[in-house]
Amino acid sequence: MNSDEFFGVSECASEKEMWDILEVTYEATTDVKRARKHALIQEYEMFRMLKGETISDVQKRFTHIVNNLINFGKIFEREELNINILKCLDKSWQPKVTAIFESKDLTTLTTTSLFGKLREDKLEMNQLNDQEHEEKHVMSIDLRDVGHKDG
Repeated sequence: MNSDEFFGVSECASEKEMWDILEVTYEATTDVKRARKHALIQEYEMFRMLKGETISDVQKRFTHIVNNLINFGKIFEREELNINILKCLDKSWQPKVTAIFESKDLTTLTTTSLFGKLREDKLEMNQLNDQEHEEKHVMSIDLRDVGHKDG
């Protein structure tokens, strides 16, 4: 208990009064728990990748929500979690999402493995983009050299 919490309960007349304050402070009342659980369920159902967010950021947010719901007693099937992850991704992920839906058994694939495959795909795409950019850069230098020789 920190000093603020201590001062908050030190003036209480009974242990019951102290307990009630601490219970509300730590979200232990039934109403607060229920409200928190419903808010998390809504957050889970509406979960979407945010603009500019990395796949690692998505994984952190998603895992945080799911772990909190599990603490409230919610049970998830692997397939449900995987489908929710794949549906939350933005348009740039559509080719990979389609490939995973067509080739993977979403009932056996863990969410960790799924996020790993998504991160792997992103790394490969970044490497291809870097190579393409480098090739264009070299080509433009070559074209400038040809122009200087002729002129």
